[in-house]
Amino acid sequence: MRMVRLIAVAALSANLAACGGEVAENAPAEQAASGRAMVVQQAETARWTPVAAEIATVDQAQVLARIPGILTSLSVSEGDYVQRGAVIGRIVDSQLGYQSGALGAQAAAAQAQAAQAQAELERVRFLYENNVYPKARLDAAEAAAAAAAAQVQAAQAQQGAVNAVAGQGAVVAPATGRVLHADVPAGSPVAPGMVIATITSGPLVLRLDLPESLASEVSTGSEVVVDTGTGEELPGRVTRVYPSVAGGQVRADAQVPGLDNALIGRRVTARVQSGSKRALLVPQDFVSTRFGIDYVTLRSEDGSTTQLPVQTAPSAEAGQVEVLSGLSAGDTIVAPAASAPAGAAE
Repeated sequence: MRMVRLIAVAALSANLAACGGEVAENAPAEQAASGRAMVVQQAETARWTPVAAEIATVDQAQVLARIPGILTSLSVSEGDYVQRGAVIGRIVDSQLGYQSGALGAQAAAAQAQAAQAQAELERVRFLYENNVYPKARLDAAEAAAAAAAAQVQAAQAQQGAVNAVAGQGAVVAPATGRVLHADVPAGSPVAPGMVIATITSGPLVLRLDLPESLASEVSTGSEVVVDTGTGEELPGRVTRVYPSVAGGQVRADAQVPGLDNALIGRRVTARVQSGSKRALLVPQDFVSTRFGIDYVTLRSEDGSTTQLPVQTAPSAEAGQVEVLSGLSAGDTIVAPAASAPAGAAE
C-alpha cells in the first residue's frame, strides 16, 4: 500500500509541473496581445549594396627626378607632412661639375681675348685720330673687339645653362600633403622621370569600386554609409562618378565627414544607395529577440496570437526594420505591451 501511495503522489506532482510549464509558455503571447496592432504592408525603401572602398585623396602628386645622377639625400619618409615647394632631396650629376668647370675656363679665356681686343681698339682709335691709320683699320679693330665680347657672352651662357641643369637636381615637393611612398634610398642612381616619392594632393575622399551593373543606378548625390571597423558608421554622399569602366568596375568618389586621414589607402567596407525596392517594413519595437532569434506576435482572424520567428535586416528608415522572411503583406502583428530591458530576453 505504501508503494502505491508513493507512485500516486509522484504522478500528481508530474501533472502539476506540466500544467505550470504550459501556463508559463503561453504567458508572453497573452501579454503581447494587449499591445497595439498594425497590418503589414509593402513600402518603398532604399536599396543598399555593399561595395569595396578606399580612403584616398582627390589626386596624388608624384615627385619625379629631372636629371640623371645619384640621389645623395632624401629628407622625408612615409607619413611625413610636406609643404609645396619644399626641397626634400638632391640629385647630383658629377659630369655637370666637370662641364661647368670647362666652360668656366673657356669664359675666362674669352674674357682675356676680349680685353686684348679692347686694348688694340683703343690704340688703333688713337692712331686713327692722329691720321696714322686709315678708317678701314679702325673698323677692323672694332669688329675684332665686338667678336671677342660675343665669345665671352657665349661662354658665360653655356656655363649658366650647365649650372641651371645642375640646379634641377633639387627634389621639390609639387604639392602640400602627406608622403605616401618614398621608396628610393639615398645613394641610388636615378634617371629622368623616375618616381622618387608620392604625395597626397587635394581633400580627403572615399573612393568606391562599384560593379559595372551599378553604373546606371549610382549617381551624384547617392547616399553612402561607411563602416570604419570600430562599430561606428559614417554617412556621406557620392560627389563624382568617373565616366569609364576598368576591369568591370566603375570608380566613384564620396565625401564622408569624419574620415580618419591617418591611413591613406586603407580599405574599408561601405554601402551605397543603388535605387529603391519594395519591402516589408515594421517598427523596431514590434520585434522582440530571445536567444538570438527575432519574433513578432501574429494575430489571427479569430483574435488568437502566435509567436512567429522572422528574419530581419537593418533598414534605411529610422526606427524600422525590414522583414526578409516569416511575414506576408496583409498579416496583422501586435506590439508587446511592455518592452523588456535590452538583454533580458537573452
